[in-house]
Amino acid sequence: MDIVVRTARPEDLEQAGRITADAFVGDGHTSAHGDYVRLLRDARTRAAEAELLVAADPAAGGAVVGCVTFALPGGPWADIAREDEGEIRMLAVARAARGRGAGEALVRASMERARAHGLPRMAFSTQQGMHAAHRLYERLGFRRAPERDWSPVPGVDLWVYAAGL
Repeated sequence: MDIVVRTARPEDLEQAGRITADAFVGDGHTSAHGDYVRLLRDARTRAAEAELLVAADPAAGGAVVGCVTFALPGGPWADIAREDEGEIRMLAVARAARGRGAGEALVRASMERARAHGLPRMAFSTQQGMHAAHRLYERLGFRRAPERDWSPVPGVDLWVYAAGL
């Protein structure tokens, strides 16, 4: 794999926010306007309040090609994590970099972060239409937890995936 995952640096934040918003909007998972797209673009706040990991491409001079927010239970970015679970939010890979393992590397790095914090499990929410992401999660051992599915706002129904680490 030619992707390197690391903690986001200040110079990565603008690109990380752009990638996240472009992926969610471009793939039809949210509208280009509103509060949620502002959160997607705001990598600076995610980096300050949680752990923002980026996937960098050494062949492209270390350019950021993806990112994910890793949240601890009880933290401001944890939506559904129980006290023994880490949680990922806003996994995104730039369209041009897809299929090269960046998404998998980001999920695996998040799993390592959970283990490093002594958390034996991970859980996260995903939209029902994110089929490529579901295949990745299932390949990495995550399973649907339908009893935990939820809706943050009317009309947005989220599935929960969870796994022991």
